[in-house]
Amino acid sequence: MNKKNPEVQISQVDFDATIASIIAILENQIKGKPEPIRDLVISLLARGHVLIEDVPGTGKTSLAKALSQAIGGESRRIQFTPDLLPSDISGVSVFDQSNGTFRFQPGPIFSNIVLADEINRASPRTQSALLQAMEESMVTSDGVDMKLPSPFMVIATQNPIEHYGTFPLPEAQLDRFLMKTGIGYPDLETEIEILNRVSSQITLESELQPVSLKQTEAAINFAQNVYHSKYLSEYIATLVALTRDSKDFLIGASTRASIALLRASKAHAALSSREYVGPIDVQYVFSKVLAHRITLAKGGSDSEKYAHLADILSRVTPPERLEDE
Repeated sequence: MNKKNPEVQISQVDFDATIASIIAILENQIKGKPEPIRDLVISLLARGHVLIEDVPGTGKTSLAKALSQAIGGESRRIQFTPDLLPSDISGVSVFDQSNGTFRFQPGPIFSNIVLADEINRASPRTQSALLQAMEESMVTSDGVDMKLPSPFMVIATQNPIEHYGTFPLPEAQLDRFLMKTGIGYPDLETEIEILNRVSSQITLESELQPVSLKQTEAAINFAQNVYHSKYLSEYIATLVALTRDSKDFLIGASTRASIALLRASKAHAALSSREYVGPIDVQYVFSKVLAHRITLAKGGSDSEKYAHLADILSRVTPPERLEDE
């Protein structure tokens, strides 16, 4: 069933080696958290952005920094605060007295990995400065479009909305994130290990070499060319449509969510060394991709959203055929 794009030159063996190197570096920084690490890698392979929500001190920032180290790219950190301006993110035109013209000074958004730290502490106006960059991988200034580096990924961290001094992210902003995940507290053994290492600065071990941006791009292209059938497309479309038709949801998932679900499913299939997307891939990423995009009719917590989404999964029969005629 190998129907990948012939332009994709990387092999499954090369892909596996690249991803193994990236995951090893992430696991060296964040102990005992395989699921959020896998979610982060899926988002990278799907050319998506990820929102990490958790209480302070659980390793959100460390995980984002480790990914930029792992892919050998440039990373910038933006600390979101109430007084942060949109131009502090995208850049600003400054007057050059030497030639009497304005020159664009790029902002921190011009990086491979952008860590938007505590994104919900900035005003909605400033949060929206990320919209074009996340959707189109470009920034417009004074009518001129400027392409961002590739790969480009925003990793945003936020504290739970109940915390003091936070602003809720607008629906349009949330819809630009491929996935929302969390890290959680470490288990007892892992926390003891962290305490034993705290006296020495944590650095990448010498044998853990980062991959190159070229290798990362090749791995992304490989993942997004994993084959999927029309039956799989129908399965995804049916699942998403149920979020719009259900009386349990005030706001259902958008078409952008359907596309995100497919891209994330392709990435999960590639990580699982499968050359085709199956229902198991869709089921793994379904709630992670959709939960932050929907609004319950009667309000409710994330756990209630996950329960409703799990119910939708249980009501739709997965396709038995995974190859087009």
